[in-house]
Formats: sequence, structure tokens, C-alpha cells
Amino acid sequence: MERKILIITGDGGESYETLYAYHRFQEAGLTPVLAAPVKRLLNLVMHDFEEGWDTYVERPGYKMKADISFAEVVPSEYEAVLLIGGRAPEYLRNDPKLQAIMKEFQTLGTWILAICHGIQIATAAGLVKGKRVTCYEHVRYEVEASGGTFVTRNCVRDGNLVSAQTWQDHPWFFKEVFACLDGVAEPAAAAMKG
Repeated sequence: MERKILIITGDGGESYETLYAYHRFQEAGLTPVLAAPVKRLLNLVMHDFEEGWDTYVERPGYKMKADISFAEVVPSEYEAVLLIGGRAPEYLRNDPKLQAIMKEFQTLGTWILAICHGIQIATAAGLVKGKRVTCYEHVRYEVEASGGTFVTRNCVRDGNLVSAQTWQDHPWFFKEVFACLDGVAEPAAAAMKG
């Protein structure tokens, strides 16, 4: 049986997070499916951290074609959903179709994976209330305003929600992601470093 992972992003999504995840899932024999508001070529970006800046710097990144649109997503077909960071979540979180998709994933108990600003989609769908999560530090207020508890760690698993701060936390995040997909009941100790 084909094991599919849904990856959610759009224009302004973080290109390294998107490509790393897409290729990592393929490497593991899983089928990544990239979903966006519309099935087309997406303009992804690169966020980096430079000395002298209080926040990240944004540059044009790689382009990547969405495999399907949100309208084509059938949540029951996926083992997990990954919410990519970057700037895309700030507008994707307002999409009523995506909010409905996320609520259905929650109802199904599907793994919900969020990195960096990706947590904004989960907060808008009401999925972080009562949960311990991490994310990019400047999204902390949204987590707390949505009833979640912000934790300063590389990666946090709480129930079916796994979150990481930025692409710099890929080693901890993906160790935890694959522990979840492999059915490991407890969070991976290394993923809780921080």
C-alpha cells in the first residue's frame, strides 16, 4: 500500500524546508504530495539568519510545482501532513478549505507536523489549544493566544502534533517525524534537546 505524506505550502513558502522534506520522504520510500491553493508552479523563498538582523532575511528560492490543489485533498489518504514555514502560512491560514482539511486531519488522528511559521496554520484551525509546541520565536504570541504553550526546544511532540523551530532543526525534527511514522510511542530523546 502506498504511504502518502501531504506537504502544505504556497508562494512564499520556505524552499529548503519544502525540498528537504520532499526528498527525505522519497528517500524513505514514502510518497510526498505537495498541495497549494492552486495546482501550479510555486515561488518559494529562502530565509536565512544573518548577524546584525533582528529577524530573518528573505531571498528568492527554488520554484516547485504543486501536485494538487487544496480542493483535491482527501485527508484519509495521508499518513501525515507537513505544514511548511516561510511566509506562506500567514495567508494560507485564512483559507477556509485548508482550515477544514486540518480539522479533518485532527479528527482522524493523523500526524500533524509543523515547522517554523507552519504552526500558524495549526493555530488558525484551532489545533494548538492545550498543546505544547515550538516554532519560530516570533510566532510565539500566536501560539499562546491560541491556547498553546510555547516551548523553547528544537522539536516537540505533543499527541499527534510535532513541531520544530526552523530549518536549522531538521536533524531533530525529522528524527521525530520518522519515529512517529514508524510507530514509536514515546518522543525520541534527541528530538527533545534544547
